[in-house]
Amino acid sequence: MTNHKIAQILRNVASAYTIKNQTKFRFQIIAYQRAADAIENSTAEIKDLTKEGKLETLPGVGPSIKSHLEELIKTGGVKHFNWVFKDIPKSFFFLLEIPGFGPKTAYKLVKEFNLKNPDTVISDLKKIAEQGKIAALEGFGDKSQAEIVTAIKDYESGKGKTSRMTLPYAYELAQKLVDYLKKSKDAIEVYPLGSLRRMVSTIGDIDIAVSTKNPKEIIKHFVSYPYKERILEQGEATASILLSSGRQVDLMTQTPESFGSLLQHFTGSKNHNVHLREFALKKNFSLSEHGIKRKAKGGWKTEEIATEEKFYNILGLKWIPPEIREDTGEIEASHRNKLPTLIELNDVKGDLHIHSNFPIEPSHDLGNNSMEEMIKKAVELRYDYIGFSEHNPSVSKHTDDQIRSILERRKEKIEQIKSSNKNIRVINLLEVDILSNGNLSISDNVLDSFDGILVSIHSAFNTNKQTMTKRILSGLSHPKAKILAHPTGRLLGNRFGYELDFEKIFDFCKTKNKALEINCWPTRLDLPDIIVREAVKNGVKMFINTDSHAAWQMDLMRYGVAVARRGWAEKKDILNTLSYDDLFRWFSK
Repeated sequence: MTNHKIAQILRNVASAYTIKNQTKFRFQIIAYQRAADAIENSTAEIKDLTKEGKLETLPGVGPSIKSHLEELIKTGGVKHFNWVFKDIPKSFFFLLEIPGFGPKTAYKLVKEFNLKNPDTVISDLKKIAEQGKIAALEGFGDKSQAEIVTAIKDYESGKGKTSRMTLPYAYELAQKLVDYLKKSKDAIEVYPLGSLRRMVSTIGDIDIAVSTKNPKEIIKHFVSYPYKERILEQGEATASILLSSGRQVDLMTQTPESFGSLLQHFTGSKNHNVHLREFALKKNFSLSEHGIKRKAKGGWKTEEIATEEKFYNILGLKWIPPEIREDTGEIEASHRNKLPTLIELNDVKGDLHIHSNFPIEPSHDLGNNSMEEMIKKAVELRYDYIGFSEHNPSVSKHTDDQIRSILERRKEKIEQIKSSNKNIRVINLLEVDILSNGNLSISDNVLDSFDGILVSIHSAFNTNKQTMTKRILSGLSHPKAKILAHPTGRLLGNRFGYELDFEKIFDFCKTKNKALEINCWPTRLDLPDIIVREAVKNGVKMFINTDSHAAWQMDLMRYGVAVARRGWAEKKDILNTLSYDDLFRWFSK
């Protein structure tokens, strides 16, 4: 049973509780939703964690849910879940797969139109909507009906649903195998291939290449991987296994003498490789995974290539970093010796989007670890500074005076940490919601004591490009607002980002000393790399932040760095590569 399937079951439990009694089961709903999120974003398989007795290491999984997960893995079902699902039509859960459908909407439609068949519920609802029968229901109308038709069509065409893996999930899955393969004395070099080596935001397949003089032993070692479900194929130089996650992994072996050719051939995008072959033909070269053929009088002569650097150099090119092998100008830049010096993970000196468990009574979710625990992790990462930026206190549950009091207590806490901790500098930040009217969710006079604030969108996503751009620029206009967090609001595989006029956003950031965030969270990776590239071209500065709600999540920084590299960003483009003094001067402008 995969993480995705388990997370889906837990979300179904939360949805069923919502239908039964949202008020009575409020805490259960929150608990199951948080556990589902933790499992969906986990870099380890729940099946494997259960086998290793490590389920309790997963944030959001308490004793009760832990016992249910163990029962689920062991028996394939949970008695308690059967009670929760009782009297709720199975068709209800199928509607929840459509992006934009919440439990109450799905349940009302299922009950109102007696949609009991899970196999046809989506197509049946589409027909009902196209016949205009939904608009007449209380709480719906013509607009809602049209949105339902659009959502179903998007779902049917494949939008909003995907079998692709988020980059962090695929990377960790592959890394365990890479580490395992490296334990073999016959493995000389081991690399992931394709979109994973290019660090694309979502990954379809996992392919791994091994340089070896003894492929037979490498294949034998590979198919003995302890977390495999079964062997799919075992040949002389290649093999395939199915993991406990349900994911297939393919292995290729190659001799060290020609390993560079294989690595290059199976890393670049299709367009990169086609362009490179065309470039090579003009120089009388022919390329393949086995080497480079030179055209000579006696015909073609193949030269084995041991390294990628040599492969590109023979063609008169500088080595091209894997992340930018997408045929977007990298071959021409390499030929002119104009490739960027891409940012490295060790260039990052701090993380400025961190949620601790300080009792700020936030508008959104609270962190899991204390400030001290987050600082300890930052020290382990050799950071120079860390910025705490919890969500602003809930406006609906507090008066202005109560919000001010909470934030004053938080500032006192940070000042105490500053005076007692000499290992790292602490920056007092806050993540503040931009409301639908463009105002910030808390009063101006409360924000004066902060070093700066991150502003972000957490509501009313279905807004047109012009209105959303105006809303964001309004929120970002506040003097203390310095960073636009997770700028497009996308959630990979779940929610498309809202449209923005980035020409206006870029211009505003440059003239008003504002920055955009590259958010490292697995289902965000936001800004998308395409927009990062445009930001770089326009001279807009960015931060790479993890949006961590637990100390272990601070390790996600590598994925934001990967997004930045795919966007051709250099160290100078990323502000949290600055020293503390230089960064603080930027905040003070």
